[in-house]
Amino acid sequence: MNDRESVVELRNVVKRYGSFTAVQPMNLGIEPGAFVTLLGPSGCGKTTTLRMVAGLAAPSAGDILIKGARVNDVPIHRRNLGLVFQNYALFPHKTVLDNVAFGLKYRKVARAEIAKRVRNALELVQLPQMADRYPSQLSGGQQQRIALARAIVVEPDVLLLDEPLSALDANLREEMRVELKKIQHQLGITTIFVTHDQSEALAMSDKIIVMNNGWIEQEGSPQEVYTRPRSEFVARFLGNSNLLDGRVVAHDPDGVRIEVAGVGEVRADLERADGAQTGDHVRLVVRAEKLRLSADPADDPGATRMAGRIEAVDYQGQAARYFVTVGPHSLQVINPIDRHPFTEGAEVAVQVRARDIVLLRPE
Repeated sequence: MNDRESVVELRNVVKRYGSFTAVQPMNLGIEPGAFVTLLGPSGCGKTTTLRMVAGLAAPSAGDILIKGARVNDVPIHRRNLGLVFQNYALFPHKTVLDNVAFGLKYRKVARAEIAKRVRNALELVQLPQMADRYPSQLSGGQQQRIALARAIVVEPDVLLLDEPLSALDANLREEMRVELKKIQHQLGITTIFVTHDQSEALAMSDKIIVMNNGWIEQEGSPQEVYTRPRSEFVARFLGNSNLLDGRVVAHDPDGVRIEVAGVGEVRADLERADGAQTGDHVRLVVRAEKLRLSADPADDPGATRMAGRIEAVDYQGQAARYFVTVGPHSLQVINPIDRHPFTEGAEVAVQVRARDIVLLRPE
């Protein structure tokens, strides 16, 4: 396998349970060293996809390749994978040392080599002093680190992570996602990460695969998927988005003009127009943080300005989320707070730049 070939490849992979299709025909390639996240709501097929790669579920159709070799009929213990599950799956009656060493003993690695690799793995997860403890004596974050050490100690070709941070509290989850990405980058292990948490996916991934009802809705870098959603589902699932219906009324060298009922004309850049032609009906996607509130209607002459009224304020510390009525529409706006937030009932100008609008064709 050369450096440009996929470590994991899915070719027209399908998974059915009776008459229900959990994973629709899927084609996917994962490059060496990449951190790829399968993102989507419960029931979208992301965990089923991971289980097929792991060998815990057999595909109903298609082929799964790891390092160029077809593994459809290869059992899990012969795929050289590292797995970390949501519940960590540590053996309660074994010490941390024995938990981490389990996969090496199964592979019949020499005792001296086991000791060396377990020690290195525990140092990597910053828990070398815990070797003689039992899982019940560890915190949730420590158990998560031990599960990770057990997965990486076997030097896997692919690391599979099934919502490993979901059982942790918010602060520890943020800390662990930084540590997990750091370790993955340090080792260069090709990683598939499953989560429903958009912030985890955006913070940790090289590539995000957004799934819905068994289909891949969109794949790309975090920035690409977030700033250029290709479907209404992706726009709604990632971040806080406003969606408005409109009709393209004109093209000019500077962009596209769209008529939005109750608002008037809104301008979008040509590169964001998805090929929409004059007369086409479109949906406008505007991220909540891309809208700007101002008490001065003439504050930004280069932006489209709309008159609005603040109906509610969700104070978030450094920022506030405002629910703003603009004509017949209710918009979400997230703005940083300089000195004090706008208050309920305030009349404001809602401003949006042409480069911050994405157009979608009706689905």
